[in-house]
Amino acid sequence: MDANISAFRGSKRVRYMRYAILAVTGDLKSLIGKKVSWTSPGKVVINGKITGLHGKKSVKAYFERGLPGQALGTKVVVA
Repeated sequence: MDANISAFRGSKRVRYMRYAILAVTGDLKSLIGKKVSWTSPGKVVINGKITGLHGKKSVKAYFERGLPGQALGTKVVVA
């Protein structure tokens, strides 16, 4: 299953790059606890885990390392 990174967690001035908001379709509650991975254009893989819901159409994910800004709008793989 694929998901898109729509935003980072944070406020107007502070961003938490380890937390990403993922836009997903389907049953969101069944995705909590699943692993996600993002692959950069240079083939560097950053792994994470879905931690909870973020509204009705998206979920929060926590990554091992902070994601770069170029990750916004790209796809992650949900396993």
